[in-house]
Amino acid sequence: MDSYFKNSYLDPKQVRAQLPKRASSDLASPSQPLTIAIAISGSSKSKNVVKWALKKFGSEENVIFKLIHIHPKLTSVPTPSGNTVSISEAPEDVAATYRQNVMQETKETLLKPFKKMCERKKVAVELQVLESNSVAVAITREVNEHLISNLVIGRSSHGAFSSSRYHDITAKISAYVSNLCTVYVVSKGVYILSKDKLSSDTERNETLRDSGNEKTDSSSWSSGSGPNSDVMSNALKSNPHALSKKRLQHLPTIIRGVSVPIDETSSAESDETRSMSSDVAEEVSKRGSPETSRSVSWNHQFRDFDERKDAMSSMSMYSNHEYGNVTQGGDYFTDNQDTLNEISKLRAELRHAQEMYAVAQVETLDASRKLNELKFEELTLKEHEMKGLAEKETQTFEKKLREERDTEQRREAEIKAACEAKEKEKLEEISLVAPKLQYQEFTWEEIITATSSFSEDLKIGMGAYGDVYKCNLHHTIAAVKVLHSAESSLSKQFDQELEILSKIRHPHLVLLLGACPERGALVYEYMENGSLEDRLFQVNNSEPIPWFVRFRIIWEVASALVFLHKSKPTPIIHRDLKPANILLDHNFVSKVGDVGLSTMIQVDPLLTKFTMYKQTSPVGTLCYIDPEYQRTGRISPKSDVYALGMIILQLLTAQPAMALTYTVEIAMENNNDDELIQILDKKAGNWPIEETRQLAALALYCTELRAKDRPDLEDQILPVLESLKKVADKARNSLSAAPSQPPSHFICPLLKDVMKEPCIAADGYTYDRRAIEEWMENHRTSPVTDSPLQNVNLLPNHTLYAAIVEWRNRNQ
Repeated sequence: MDSYFKNSYLDPKQVRAQLPKRASSDLASPSQPLTIAIAISGSSKSKNVVKWALKKFGSEENVIFKLIHIHPKLTSVPTPSGNTVSISEAPEDVAATYRQNVMQETKETLLKPFKKMCERKKVAVELQVLESNSVAVAITREVNEHLISNLVIGRSSHGAFSSSRYHDITAKISAYVSNLCTVYVVSKGVYILSKDKLSSDTERNETLRDSGNEKTDSSSWSSGSGPNSDVMSNALKSNPHALSKKRLQHLPTIIRGVSVPIDETSSAESDETRSMSSDVAEEVSKRGSPETSRSVSWNHQFRDFDERKDAMSSMSMYSNHEYGNVTQGGDYFTDNQDTLNEISKLRAELRHAQEMYAVAQVETLDASRKLNELKFEELTLKEHEMKGLAEKETQTFEKKLREERDTEQRREAEIKAACEAKEKEKLEEISLVAPKLQYQEFTWEEIITATSSFSEDLKIGMGAYGDVYKCNLHHTIAAVKVLHSAESSLSKQFDQELEILSKIRHPHLVLLLGACPERGALVYEYMENGSLEDRLFQVNNSEPIPWFVRFRIIWEVASALVFLHKSKPTPIIHRDLKPANILLDHNFVSKVGDVGLSTMIQVDPLLTKFTMYKQTSPVGTLCYIDPEYQRTGRISPKSDVYALGMIILQLLTAQPAMALTYTVEIAMENNNDDELIQILDKKAGNWPIEETRQLAALALYCTELRAKDRPDLEDQILPVLESLKKVADKARNSLSAAPSQPPSHFICPLLKDVMKEPCIAADGYTYDRRAIEEWMENHRTSPVTDSPLQNVNLLPNHTLYAAIVEWRNRNQ
């Protein structure tokens, strides 16, 4: 860093003149904090300097310590590959980020210990890291720009009284800093001298050095070390006085013609400065700035100054040599006193020219800096303009993309809406929820014939309101439910069940195939595996139901209840949900039946957020009736939730419903798996303990005495059952169960395959539409009875079509 001062020939007074001046108003007022600048080098000496500063100024009020460290200028930036690249070639943002990281790291690693020293003394601290290759110039600039009145520095490694003035950084700082700043020099924690003493010593060393240089130059010429020393020595030996007199006579010619530089360093610097000044002047002239004429004028002064400097150097060398000869001659010096005075005058002019040259150099550098600033501003403006144009283009492009994307989305939405409209129209034709009562009417004679006059062998069930028989209607196996009598209450129940089942369709609700209104008979699809109650308790030695099938059955029943509770326009509550009313087909798919006791709740759309309930007389089966419903007569969807909880407990234990809740609660109290396993139905297989415990806890939650304490069916119960169903499906798939066979009434008598579009012909039998149309093109008789057809009209069998669709979806 000292190389800057080694090659610098600026006088400290000139340097101070170029630095910012400190007005009297800039001096710290008593209300402003006192700033103490401390130069930190990072060595152990800096610790002693900070300690001395704390001892000196730490006790004062309203004082701030400013710790200053000079970091060498960064010349390269490391790359991810481990190499380095010049900082001038690196991108501006990368270089700036790297510089910021280096400065921050310097503060953290080097200045932080000194900051802690100050904080322990409760002194405010400010950290400053400057980037410069010259310690003295950087510190001087910082002190003068921020009007710092006190500076504490350590003695440099060269010593405070070094023989070379510019090799001592401490002396340089003292020389260049403003006179209004007090400089304290500290060595080993002891104050040794201030700025005034340091400056006087430095000036004395400078004077001694200048005198020594003059003597050296004079002695070198006197000893014959100059050019043509042999010739001049011989001339002096032959006639020294004549030679000296002759030289004095031709002294003006020597001064004008000889151009020997004072020393090589000054000559090289002069040439370099002239070249730089010429280039700067040319650049300024191109810019057309106000500095042009002054810079060109200085170029002419530089050339005149160089010529005079060379001449004066030659004159000085020759005059020194002559002065030595005159001194040896004895009397010649007195005779030529005027000549020596002239030489002194020329030396003074030379010094003045050197000072003017230095000032011109500073102004030239300032003009070059302003030129670079103007270029940088111009480039910055162009960059901003280009960025603005790029942003506008980007925004325009993005706007077009958004418009195209929105157009494409609208087009897709329109296509989707059109497809949905077509699908909706198609579904309306075969809607599962018909607006009117849609069922096939059977005559009483057909019912008698199908049941073999109600043969006891065909009786498959008995209930409080009627008996259920297996029958064969139109070559379709079905189940017919016949009421005991035509009482008004039973007639009302029949009408209600007919109304509900004819309007709703769900995969897990028993499918209504038709009815005989005149005698109160309902025809359902035939469920081969009977009721859940019979299979659960193994009536007629039927096979037990596996646990994974039971998990699925629970989910199916819950989904049917959600469908009933969410039906439009009036929600439906079953009121008599129990295992006997849950029927199983040949694939053990469960369907809820016997909705005769169901009730519909009229709900105001504006009050749907409140609990739905209806005041009725309690009906149903004892152990499955909601206790709150028994006590108050108020029915709500939570009444079916209570019955669902009881069914879950029975599926887990295969025990009667009486006191079953208490039994399961005791088994679940201690969280003991063995106690839970003891009450489970062992015939169902190896129950998964964690899932079974979760299902048992849900069942107990459903059987809370108060309806408001029970979980919501759709939001809380159904998600849990869906997760358990997935576990059950994995277990079922592992057994590689064979796909189910279609029911016989799904088979077309002509195609001998499942019908795609079932239609009822004039003979009362159901055929596939395409097959029967092709038959009737060539025949006018029934394909089954071979009797003549009264007409060729075909009636779509929507009920059977829905059942076929359900079966296909289930077996995909």
